[in-house]
Amino acid sequence: MPIQTLQVFVFVAITALIAWLTYRRCVRDIGDRSLMASRDDVFLAGRGLSWIVVAGSITLTNLSTDQLVGMNGNQMALLAWWELAAVVGLIILAKVILPVYYRYDCTTTTELLEKRYNDGRIRALIGLLFLLGNLFIFIPTMLYSGSLFIQTMFQVELPILLIASGFAVLGAAYAVLGGLRAVAISDAYSGVLLLSLGVVVVLLSLAAIDFDFSGIPAERLTMIGSNDSPIPWHTLLTGMLFIQIFYWGTNQTITQRAMASPTVEEGQKGVLAAAAIRFLIIPPLVVIPGIVSYKLYGDIGDAAFGQIVGDVLPLWLSGAFAAAIAAAVLTSVNSVLNSSTALYVCDIHEPYISPSPNLRRLNMIITIGFVLVGLAMVPTYAKADSIINLVQELYGLLSMPILSAFIVGLLFRDVAAGAAIMAVVLGVLSYGYFSFVWAPFHYIHMMFFTVIFCVGSALLVSRWVYRTKPQWSPAIQLN
Repeated sequence: MPIQTLQVFVFVAITALIAWLTYRRCVRDIGDRSLMASRDDVFLAGRGLSWIVVAGSITLTNLSTDQLVGMNGNQMALLAWWELAAVVGLIILAKVILPVYYRYDCTTTTELLEKRYNDGRIRALIGLLFLLGNLFIFIPTMLYSGSLFIQTMFQVELPILLIASGFAVLGAAYAVLGGLRAVAISDAYSGVLLLSLGVVVVLLSLAAIDFDFSGIPAERLTMIGSNDSPIPWHTLLTGMLFIQIFYWGTNQTITQRAMASPTVEEGQKGVLAAAAIRFLIIPPLVVIPGIVSYKLYGDIGDAAFGQIVGDVLPLWLSGAFAAAIAAAVLTSVNSVLNSSTALYVCDIHEPYISPSPNLRRLNMIITIGFVLVGLAMVPTYAKADSIINLVQELYGLLSMPILSAFIVGLLFRDVAAGAAIMAVVLGVLSYGYFSFVWAPFHYIHMMFFTVIFCVGSALLVSRWVYRTKPQWSPAIQLN
């Protein structure tokens, strides 16, 4: 059998095996009930995810080609700070924020806002902002970076958009046919494959340079970033922590998995296990292949990961790794699609359009629409110099204003929802101006200033415009 045919066979066989194992596990878990029987089944997997599945799903939902391609594309050790700081964000989710979601019996993170502010408008606004971020930032970057990896690794002539369309169709199929249960279970199976082969890639990359980092510039190896680096050291003291709290603690795509366990304790175990995986395994995976590629090929940017993987892996194993990468892209895409549908259905469609929609049909229609929007944005991201830095900077437009609404809602009572909404809008405008028009600070510092500005604005506007008296009344407790 020619080696190219063998590669394709291994790729198709492993991808099909993951799909079959996912189907079998779903059927075993729910018996004769429909996979799409209720809102809980679609969006919270019937609240039946074990801590192992939660850990695997959280890990692989986040670990996609936008991390593997984007972080390795910087070709420097400094980018490991994103993953090391994420450990802190996961611990805060497990011990501080997750118990609040369970106490308020939330399906979406935005539902907590409605219950704390006693106003559905802020839930709809924040849900809409999450949707915009998913549609115009996360889905297209995942599709683009995954397609770029396949194109670079196998050096195929297929257009990026055609490869992205294949990922989009398969990802949508998981989200439509199986809901969160199928998404999370496929995440867990795929995670074992990707992490195992990822460790192999790291070791083979090091072996390719005989574990010798000489000749690589010091700024590529340091963990202390200079002022003109992607992560200056002083940003670790300001906006980095808020970025992690937002992403791991309020982002529907991540927290949805932790909220889908039968008990808060089970969810916490899964989140803490995901934190351990992120600390021990992920940092080397997202920086070492890129650093090695700099020594071997020079500064080649986002093409680094695909190039090094294609060179160091034996040909007979490349099909398996392609399946692992495809699984990472698919699980990340279908995770974002499922969480986006949850936000649309729960926060917008049911309150304002129809209280009892046909979930099967609505889920399919919305998912197809979201996929088409994501595909339309792929060519835009193909022009980026660094996909990971662009994503982080763009998402600051939404992340810090959204986080401010959660901070105010979780720590205070009697804050007018209108004041929080006004603060969110002001935060989007101010971050946009000071990051993209006049940028006196690094964008991570600007995130810190934005969240402080938004929290202060919400309290002041509520007090002086809406004539309420905000009171310190934290909903969070250490658990």
